[in-house]
Parts: sequence; structure tokens; C-alpha cells
Amino acid sequence: MQHLRLTQKLLQKLSPQQILLMKLLQVPSVALDQRIKQEIEENPALEDVSSEQVEDDQQIEDYASDEEKQEDANTDDEFELTDYVDADDIPDYKLSSNNYPEEEKKSLAFASGTSFYEYLGSQLDEIGLSDKKRTIAETIIGNIDDSGYLDRDVEAMVDDLAFTQSIIVSEEEVKEVLEEIQKFEPAGVGARSLQECLIIQLKRKDTEDPFIQLALKILERHFDAFTKKHYDKILKKLEVSEEALKTAIEEIVKLNPKPGNSLSETTKTNYYIIPDFIVSSNEGELTLTLNSRNAPELRLNRTYREMLENYSATKKKTKKDREAMQFVKQKIDSARWFIDAIRQRQHTLYITMQAILDFQYEYFLTGDETKLKPMILKDIADIVNLDISTISRVANSKYVQTPFGTILLKSLFSESIKNESGEDVSTKEVKKILSNCVDNEDKKKPFTDEQLVRVLKEKGYKLARRTVAKYREQLNIPVARLRKEL
Repeated sequence: MQHLRLTQKLLQKLSPQQILLMKLLQVPSVALDQRIKQEIEENPALEDVSSEQVEDDQQIEDYASDEEKQEDANTDDEFELTDYVDADDIPDYKLSSNNYPEEEKKSLAFASGTSFYEYLGSQLDEIGLSDKKRTIAETIIGNIDDSGYLDRDVEAMVDDLAFTQSIIVSEEEVKEVLEEIQKFEPAGVGARSLQECLIIQLKRKDTEDPFIQLALKILERHFDAFTKKHYDKILKKLEVSEEALKTAIEEIVKLNPKPGNSLSETTKTNYYIIPDFIVSSNEGELTLTLNSRNAPELRLNRTYREMLENYSATKKKTKKDREAMQFVKQKIDSARWFIDAIRQRQHTLYITMQAILDFQYEYFLTGDETKLKPMILKDIADIVNLDISTISRVANSKYVQTPFGTILLKSLFSESIKNESGEDVSTKEVKKILSNCVDNEDKKKPFTDEQLVRVLKEKGYKLARRTVAKYREQLNIPVARLRKEL
């Protein structure tokens, strides 16, 4: 049996303004430009006046409340113009333009030229193949990846030609055309493996050179031992001196493991990091400023102001007038919320970054990673009295420009461990010391993880071997065997 019942619930919901602010906090300054442009396109009541003089701006500060009671039922569309328009008041955010450094105008150089695949196609035109072989060659080139490797088996290409182009070919015919393509530039293109790629490049060198010959033997007969750096096995099997092996390996190291990248890089998009914060040092004092992109000059459109003025002056208002003004009010409210959200975003970014700067002041002065203090989101949230999720949104995808480079804000946060003195130190500091230990080790006898544990312990950091291994992997440092050199 169904029953109808009245119940009361206490719910907490985010307002549209709060949701808008959270979304704006998360985006970096470059994405903020696009977000503002999108809002201006969608809301004709909003406009950007960055290029205009502040003193010429007529601002609309306050807007009528939806909860305002009408005085007369017959005049439910009436409103006070001064609630929407105040020509004498200039918002404080419009007066803050001088507090932010002017963004330097930089000319960006864009590379242009022939793409990797166009380059291969131009070489294909020069060798004069028959129609059938050219079709095979085009299929092969189409299956070469950006690194220059053939990304499909010969058998599969035979099937592709048969099913998609109704051309019956044998594996030998495909391999014959592939050999021609492997003669193209850059050397090593069309290889099916790293081993084949390196061998192709070596064969283009002086094969009469004894060290080139030795390098070819290493790649052809002992490639697995070479990749695992089992040099003792290679010395024993090839019966050569350590000096000769070292010279041959130097020849191999000079080769390009990804030949396609040398050309494909010119056609890829270049990404430029635009910092959201700027920390400058003046005689040992640090100063924080926001990127000027974070402080756009927005206002309500003058046309909408004039519409409100004309509507207020009109005594007889038709139904169409009331509908038009209702639309105008909605757009003004939306624009006002957006401007307020931008202002609040600007304030939240500044106080959060200032708290981080104060917390890591010594690091920002020196740029020495060993000076980084352990810092988690809660530490900053407690200082600025904001929620942890808000701090996370501020730190997400934001960059800070410092005297020693531009760094990702999120990278400043780290967990802590205790040293032998009982002090809390940042894991960043431990990783930096671990990296220095590896850089300064004897490459003929690199440190194992167990030895690194002992070295760190001598420096006052007591860590388990698995923790050292985890930090080493996070730093992209290979195991000792792969770091070994002759």
C-alpha cells in the first residue's frame, strides 16, 4: 500500500555562483582567457574593456534582488534604475590595474617546413617505382609511426593490400620495397625494431673501420647482452679489450634510436608555459604579483545600461517591453556573478600563493630543493582558512615564475619523513640528495639500492630499501646494472 507523507530534510547545496567560482579557480591563466571570451560570446551584457581608459567607464555595481517585494501588483515589472546603474561608482577591481606588472610582449617563432611523411613521400617520387610497388611503398609509409618505425607486420600489410585495394602481393615483394624505403633519410627509418634501426644506421658508416665492425657484431650477435649492459659476457665472447669495447659502444650511443623525431618535431605544436604568479627578489626581499591575465577588466555593456535607462523613463510599458527587460535583468545578473567570481578568484589565488611563499620562503630565496619544507594542502588551508579542495584547485595546473625558473605549483607540496635527529624533512629534499648520490657515483661500480640505503643513512636519512627503490623509480633513475659504464 502506498502512503503520502511530508518529511523535512536539511540539505546543503552549492549555489550557481559557488560552482562558477570553483570552476574558475581550477583553470590556469591561459584557459581563463578562453573562458572569459566564451562568457562574453554567450552573454551580451558582459564586455572586456582592457583597452579602454578606466575613467571613461560607466559601471553597474548593484542589481535588484529577486526577493524584493513589489509595491503594486499592476507594476510588477517596475524597478529602481539606481539598483542597476550607478554612474559615479567605479569598482575597486578596476583601480587595481597598476598593481600588476605589465605583461611583456613576446614574439613567438613558429617553425614551418616539410612534415616527416611529406619528406618520405618526396623521396619515394625520386626512386621511380612501378605502380604496384609504389602502392606497396605508400602502404608501408602509412604504417610508419612518428618515431620512424614500421608499426605493422609484413603479413598484415599483405592482407591489407589484398582486402582494401585488391592487390595480391607476396611477403617477398613487400620486403623488397621495404628495403628500398630503409635506404631513405633519416637513416634508420622503416626499421621494425630498435636493433634493426641501429644496424641500418651503422651500415651507412665506414664499415672498414674496425670499431664500426665491432659495433655491428655487438648489435647483430649480442644485442640482448648489450641492452642489459652485461659487458663482461660481451668481452668474453668477442675476445676484445675493454678499451675497444668502450669505443664501439660510443659509436652505438651516437646513433639515433628514434630517427623520425628529428623531422616530426618541427610539425608538432609548441607549448609555452605562462605563469599564473610571479615571485621577484629585490635585495633579498621577495615580492609576489599575479599575472595580469588573472585581473581582466570586465564591465556590463553600455547598451544594456541605456536600455535600462530608456525603459525606466518609459511610462507606458507593453508586454514585449517587460519581456525584453526580464531578459536584460537575467543577463545583467549573470554578468555580475561572473565579474564577482573573477574578483573572488583573483583574491583567493593571491592569498593562497602568498601563504605558500611565506611557508617556503627560504626555498624561493635560494632555489635549493633541499630547503623545501614538508607541505601538504591542509597546511596552507589552515593558514588561509579555506577548504582543502579550494587549495587543491588553486594548485592544480598553475605555474609560478621565480628568479630560478618557472615551476609547477603542485610540485612544491610533499609529504614528510623524520631524519635521525627527529626533524621532519620533505621527501623532495631526500629525493634531491638521492639524485646527487647517483650523479656522483662511480659509473663503473654504481650504487645498488642497498648501498644507497647506507649512503643516505650516513647523511642522516634512515630509509627502507623499498622506499629508496620507490624514490629512485619516481626520479626515473634505472637500476644499478643499467647505470653501469665502462
